[in-house]
Amino acid sequence: MKKENKQQRAYRIIKARIVEKVYAPGQRIVIDQLSRELATSSIPIREAIRQLEAEGLIEYKHNVGPVVAPINESEYYDNLKILGVLEGYAAALSAPYISAAKIMKLKELNERMKEALEYFDIHLFAKLNAEFHQLITRECQSKILYDTIAGIWKKLDSIRGIGSTLYSVRVKESIEEHERIIFLLEKKSDLKELEMFVREHKFKTADDFERRRSLRMESTGEN
Repeated sequence: MKKENKQQRAYRIIKARIVEKVYAPGQRIVIDQLSRELATSSIPIREAIRQLEAEGLIEYKHNVGPVVAPINESEYYDNLKILGVLEGYAAALSAPYISAAKIMKLKELNERMKEALEYFDIHLFAKLNAEFHQLITRECQSKILYDTIAGIWKKLDSIRGIGSTLYSVRVKESIEEHERIIFLLEKKSDLKELEMFVREHKFKTADDFERRRSLRMESTGEN
């Protein structure tokens, strides 16, 4: 495994803190403090912040500097819907290129997701879930499509904390649906059936998120 450089390490640590809500939306990112903490110069920190800004996780405020970007829950819902369409199409394109070894890897990932659920490790569950879908879409033979999907996953990271708590409602269903996806891939089933199933799999998560968000807003009187 290739050793990460200082910029990559800074990026990984800052991103993890944003995703896990250690750094709250609107919180200032203090470069000098991070430099001391990570025992590095400010250059890798600034490079990492620029990368996170490009991903929408950090924004710059006048006279303040870099801060954690605000959460846009409606954008999360919209992106999940778009992801459903693109991942369904990508799965159909990928199906002929999914080897037996990759089928085994998908099964392994799904089993690890079951274990994560048993230990109530929703962050690990979300990580394995992303890996599961990325393994399938990576074989779509279209760099543009794959890069577009990867870009949406990065956007979703910005509110992964909220998403993860809502994933917990659907985790068992999601694992069962993954088993169906694996079955369709392994049996070389009709590609249209596979595409529509993968699409609906993501749509269900989006709809569940939106339903719970609406209930929360009603109960708290949010606009």
